[in-house]
Amino acid sequence: MRALPLSKFLLLSLVIRCNGVLAQNAITDWSAIAEKVVTANRPPASAEVLLGIVHAAMYDAVVAIEPGYEAFTSVSAATPNASPSAAAATAAFVVLKARVPAQEPALAAAYQAFLGTLQDDASKRGGISVGEQTAATLLASRKDDGFDAAVAYVQRPAAPGMWEITGQPAVAVDVKLAKVKPLVLVSASQFRPAGPLALGSAGYERDLVETKRIGGRSSAVRTAAQTETALFWSENTAVQWSRTLRNLAIERKLNLRESARLLAMAHVASADALIACFDSKYYALSWRPVHAIQRSELSGAAAADKDWQPLLNVNHPEYPSAHACWTSATVVALATYFGTPKTGFTMESAVTKTARHYDSAGDALAECTEARILSGLHFRHSMTDGATLGTEVARYVLARKFRAAQPGGVDSVPLAGAPGVRP
Repeated sequence: MRALPLSKFLLLSLVIRCNGVLAQNAITDWSAIAEKVVTANRPPASAEVLLGIVHAAMYDAVVAIEPGYEAFTSVSAATPNASPSAAAATAAFVVLKARVPAQEPALAAAYQAFLGTLQDDASKRGGISVGEQTAATLLASRKDDGFDAAVAYVQRPAAPGMWEITGQPAVAVDVKLAKVKPLVLVSASQFRPAGPLALGSAGYERDLVETKRIGGRSSAVRTAAQTETALFWSENTAVQWSRTLRNLAIERKLNLRESARLLAMAHVASADALIACFDSKYYALSWRPVHAIQRSELSGAAAADKDWQPLLNVNHPEYPSAHACWTSATVVALATYFGTPKTGFTMESAVTKTARHYDSAGDALAECTEARILSGLHFRHSMTDGATLGTEVARYVLARKFRAAQPGGVDSVPLAGAPGVRP
């Protein structure tokens, strides 16, 4: 299949949306557009941080007009009968063109095409005004957040336990995230875990042997089904989870405000979980299984296998697992939003071209844990601690943001011309 340039893809997406096939509302539409823009030539974790910012802006724009939930950053003064769809699209557009300026021409085309689907009246103009205000406020709160800073990584000398860059291009991925201002957390190190297991310890030896057996490129014990599981979870994570969350909102027939809240909860929680995760990664600088196994005699563990290669490769430190941080944060967000850990959903993978249904988000986390070990990328301890970190961060974030507005609180005051607050 021939790949389309980004600008044509965005416009094509909007045409499909107008025919009622792709998406349900402005939130899911612009979530898809944001995903395409921010994941282009950007690592998954960095992309998710931007997606968190975009979805927070859209959420604020919608709840400014349709109150009932506390704003993430502020409540803009809404004009009477302002269009929440116009507000959400405008907020996303303004944030995206500010944070991904190279894509402004394609974004502008998509934005004008979207506005063209709305009736040109005072409601649309009011929504545009609200979206501009909420985006400006959120962007101001993110000024000098470190996301666009160039952070150099200096490779430490090879040593037992020390991470080394592998593969090509030989670049340390997302090293800057360790320095980025979180969206909600007080600091990136707030929930920093204890660290990898001690080299030569019984637990370390157990994990090393497990990954060596089932995670090697030429593993004789990993089954075809297990290999497919590893590959299923190897798609760009920002794309895979973003698509899954949108599809869930559409499947559950969530309205504009509820779509905004669900997606913002998941993306913001995951964004902060990843900032915390990469802080821990570049603090621990723990080696990947490939070097742990090839040089295992240096750590007093099992005999070295200098020819061992993992099924997959990524270029950032092993501990803790970003997939575990990310997936566990999403699990908490889904359980918080739906009020139950038993939220079923379907996830697709562009790598295997298959879809899998999970009866609960926890089942997805369990499978993700096995997948990254089967990939030869992680030790089990890293998956466990990553899941704990993501859970702690998400619980902290969601205890403070996206809550129902409290009677008498600043965010429960109806805006001019807006409907009253739900009890």
